[in-house]
Amino acid sequence: MFICNDPELARHAVVCGTDRIFVDLEINGKQERQGHKDTVVSRHTLVDVHHMRAVVGNAELLVRVNPMFGGTEKEVDEAISAGADILMLPMFETADELSEFVSLVDGRVKIIPLVETVGAVKSFDSIVKVENIAEFYFGLNDLHLALGLNFMFELLADGTVEKLATACDQVKVPFGFGGIARMDEGLVPGSLVLAEHMRLGSSSVILSRTFHRRSKTIGDLLSTTNFEREIASLREFEETLLSRDSVQIQADHKRLIQCVNAVVARSQK
Repeated sequence: MFICNDPELARHAVVCGTDRIFVDLEINGKQERQGHKDTVVSRHTLVDVHHMRAVVGNAELLVRVNPMFGGTEKEVDEAISAGADILMLPMFETADELSEFVSLVDGRVKIIPLVETVGAVKSFDSIVKVENIAEFYFGLNDLHLALGLNFMFELLADGTVEKLATACDQVKVPFGFGGIARMDEGLVPGSLVLAEHMRLGSSSVILSRTFHRRSKTIGDLLSTTNFEREIASLREFEETLLSRDSVQIQADHKRLIQCVNAVVARSQK
């Protein structure tokens, strides 16, 4: 998935092999939660959804709406009318809250709940049973902040994501999580993160800002990145990971934990 609101950038990303374009309408409460961090607070609008619909072709258009509020029904209707294929609900806490959102969508498009609150994790055994969910996504950024952790990939090292993934597997609902850097870059190299996606059975991931060099326009991207080559590199490494045996899979998992622990240790000095 590629988060953007520039039509030419989105068109190029799709041509290069991106499966989903992500328009982010979430703004309510986000500045308060993340404004002090080096994280993305998008300023996308409904107009952007219309523009993206015109260029994404066969790729899916995902729109993240605001957390449930008085205007959710109107926001849902407008996003669907603008051309969203998938709606993502952030910051929910309970199965009842998610069920209310499902009722508002009423089967018109796919739904991907964004599991990123302590409440949602604690009640995930009931949340995962809510019907008409296409996929779950585990939002490691907000979740690690809510849990008072130092680094979002601690949620991989401590087994939190694996527990959520197992619950999804039991009801045969796909899931994805987090963001990914290029294969040889990142505090935790993208290669190790992708290996963990494969170990857990994840089906989706967001391309991180470092992956596309924080590009906001097609000019930014073309001046810094051979995007087609980077996507191809990710796909090729994914194929390589499929040939691992159980010993190699566990060795990669152990390396990831060691890398995460090293990042956390450095942050505490």
